[in-house]
Amino acid sequence: MKKSTLSPALLGGPKAIQSDPKDAFKWPIITREDEEAVLDVLRRGAMSDLDVTKAFEKEFAEWQGRRYALAHSTGTAALEAAMYACGVRRGDEIICPSVTYWASCLQVYNLGGTVVFAEVDPQTLCIDPADIEKRISPRTKAIMVVHYLGYPADMDPIMAIAKKRKIKVIEDVSHAQGGLYKGRKVGTFGDVAAMSLMSGKSLAIGEAGILVTDDREIFDRCAAWGHYERFSNPASVEAADLKPLAGLPLGGHKYRMHQLSSAVGRVQLKHYDERCREILKSMNHFWDLLEGVPGIRAHRPDPKNPKMTMGGWYAPHGLYVPEELGGLSVTRFAEAVTAEGFPCTPGANKPLHLHALFNSADIYGDHRPTRIAFSDRDLRQPEGSLPASEKIMSHSYSIPWFKKFYPNVIEEHANAFRKVAENYKALLKGDKGDGPSLGGWHFFAHR
Repeated sequence: MKKSTLSPALLGGPKAIQSDPKDAFKWPIITREDEEAVLDVLRRGAMSDLDVTKAFEKEFAEWQGRRYALAHSTGTAALEAAMYACGVRRGDEIICPSVTYWASCLQVYNLGGTVVFAEVDPQTLCIDPADIEKRISPRTKAIMVVHYLGYPADMDPIMAIAKKRKIKVIEDVSHAQGGLYKGRKVGTFGDVAAMSLMSGKSLAIGEAGILVTDDREIFDRCAAWGHYERFSNPASVEAADLKPLAGLPLGGHKYRMHQLSSAVGRVQLKHYDERCREILKSMNHFWDLLEGVPGIRAHRPDPKNPKMTMGGWYAPHGLYVPEELGGLSVTRFAEAVTAEGFPCTPGANKPLHLHALFNSADIYGDHRPTRIAFSDRDLRQPEGSLPASEKIMSHSYSIPWFKKFYPNVIEEHANAFRKVAENYKALLKGDKGDGPSLGGWHFFAHR
């Protein structure tokens, strides 16, 4: 791609993006097959039954490569069940990256536990294995590994630490369904993996979640926590301490998946790998066009290594190097890209350790901040305690999430980013820097 000689659109030049993207960003892809599957459930009045859900669980477990799958109402519920099954109780701790969506850890409060945040690797944006061990205490019950923004976390050293310290590993695969780490699907390394399958995710089936495991006891405890109808027969439960409790949900929750979502899930799963291949081709083409452009870096594994992939490439981002662009703020950079025709958002998730909910909030009336209500020490992590995590807000930005390989559309979008980077000097004037609103506690809309 040639260097742009045109002025940025923000300064009066023509927009880089002119073509109609058509269905390049449409997701999920819903066909007549999905519609008929849903209509069958509706016509039978089977919305709250289990037949379709159990079929989806079986197919999902086989696709994932694990023995058991348990469908949930949300990924948040699935992750909570995983924490419970891994033994998290009052005063216990989990280790979790600070840069993630809140549902990776916040529900630990429901169990009386708390979270200790770890740093992230500035290149992968996933939890930094080198930082995990220093966060471990006698109360640590689990490490929450988030495959953040689709990037596969570095599982080998994480699993080595967990094995040495006898700590459970939970994988949050909400961003990365189908992604590979060294040729093996993410979600097959930890003791249990859980994920969101809500609309908008890479594997999008509705408002839903699922967990997978090879451990029958973990499966039974997850079912006992929020699936009373799956936990009604003591003979089907292997853990002796659970048998007398069969029939009622231990957590007082009803976490089953709605069968309309299950029906969509069965259809979406059939076509998911094929659709992911087109996404992968499209996203790698976008980044290949921007190779070597100052100030911007691809957030992706080596595209020449087929054993490391981003799966559906949920909520894709780029890495920003402001010093290569004269210190141009990522806020100004994103503003200029937006003017070119793509709604670019600066930053990623704000680090959770900075939010009041993890510092001062007393949620349950314990007369202490909930973060430390049952702790033997003050675990709170003030501003400056996780510098790599805090830096990400000013060193990342959203990019287009292409679902179709339309070269012209992809090239126009890539040109928008290139054009802004190559004209950074003209954009420095008027740059007000990064304000306090940079980043967010939630994910942004990604076309």
